[in-house]
Amino acid sequence: MIFLTFFIGFIANFIGYIPPGNINLTLVRITINRGLKEALQFTIAFSCVEFFFTFFIMHAAKWLSEQVHLDVVIDWIMFALFLVLGTITWLNRKKPPETKYSEHASIKYGILLGFLNPMQVPFWMICGTYVIAHQWILDGNLALVIFSIGSAGGAFICLMLYARFAKYIQSKFALSTRVINTAIAILFFSFAGYHLVKRIYLAVKPKQATQVKA
Repeated sequence: MIFLTFFIGFIANFIGYIPPGNINLTLVRITINRGLKEALQFTIAFSCVEFFFTFFIMHAAKWLSEQVHLDVVIDWIMFALFLVLGTITWLNRKKPPETKYSEHASIKYGILLGFLNPMQVPFWMICGTYVIAHQWILDGNLALVIFSIGSAGGAFICLMLYARFAKYIQSKFALSTRVINTAIAILFFSFAGYHLVKRIYLAVKPKQATQVKA
């Protein structure tokens, strides 16, 4: 049962980080600009935070699900986060890769983004509630610790595959850091735009429905 709990946490979070998002795109940028060593430091730091993040969310899933407008708050946070990341990437797209970096910069960045990862809240609220409701894992502290370790492991492996793939693409197609950074910046802005349009649409839709009824 312990292995199954670990495996479910591993697979769930591995799949969760496959779609492009703020974390894996940031890691791609770090890999391209700073190399695999810095990417590894970022991933280790982020995965450690992911363990605590998963454990907390799994414990607080029921309480969080009862909070009004939580989805609205998450959307606005993600809009701001993607906008900031996109702006930073865009402004630095022409800068050549540095050869020296401040000590532990990638580790600090990994820890910071580990905490600024609001999309994991609805993910674990849905996924965590599902696996517990179906009794795939137990809801005791030990089971959730094992599950969270698996979650951190899944995030680590998925993100490192992203880093390896980014380095492979760069070497295979001889893409410049400017091209890659520009593409990542555009993706960040696109995700920010998605969350903005989503909130505007959902805000306007109830008013339209009310007008139709009237």
